Amino acid sequence: MKEEKMSPLRERMIEDMRIRGMSPKTRQAHIRAVRYFAEFIGRSPDTATPDELRAYQLHMTDTKVSTGVFNARIVSFRFFFGMTCGREEMKRYMQFRRKAKKLPVVLSVEEVGDLLAAVPGPGLKYRAALGISYGAGLRASEVCNLKVSDIDSDRMMIHVDEGKNDKDRKAMLSPALLDLLRDYWREARPEGWLFPGKPKIRALSPRRLNRAFTSAKHMAGINKPATLHTLQKTTASSASNTVGRSPVAASASPVAALSP
Repeated sequence: MKEEKMSPLRERMIEDMRIRGMSPKTRQAHIRAVRYFAEFIGRSPDTATPDELRAYQLHMTDTKVSTGVFNARIVSFRFFFGMTCGREEMKRYMQFRRKAKKLPVVLSVEEVGDLLAAVPGPGLKYRAALGISYGAGLRASEVCNLKVSDIDSDRMMIHVDEGKNDKDRKAMLSPALLDLLRDYWREARPEGWLFPGKPKIRALSPRRLNRAFTSAKHMAGINKPATLHTLQKTTASSASNTVGRSPVAASASPVAALSP
């Protein structure tokens, strides 16, 4: 099968995104959005008129594109026309959609306790991983990418390498969470990845962690439309339950960090 030749316009847009330091995932999303628009107007997107841009926004509205996707595509168009095409005036014809505000789903301390107690085995791996998500406020991908050396028991910190927006940050580690991690470490003796997947040279995948959360939620009888993101965003009511969210700094050897 022949490889599709990349157009000069697409190549230039990719170069512009690389200059901005955008992640591969973001670059793919921008390219995809512009491609959809090009298919809609039936020709090269850099030749689009304001009326065509308006028509596409109406098309997205009529086809019930979600607010998140709608606004993400507008961001892509603003970059494409403003940076790659040098057509800043096109931004005047782009409208972001206002998202209806809904009260967030929050789990009570009791529900979190029941959920963590119901986390499936074998062993403590998933309970420890979900405990970090709740206690330290880490996203699923951040939990899965932790290494044993990221746990600093001296400073009671967790080092998060390349978290959201590819930025390193620190999260606090509570005594209760450290005890759970030490129990898990004594049981599993992980090396390298704190939560290894299969094979062990790979990190646990966020998908498997999400499945563990969903299973625990059902086992605990929680009927709220909660997700793993809900657990991460749920604030602990006291430091004794788990850990605060304030950032700080750290590092330690694997054995020194998790060995009592």
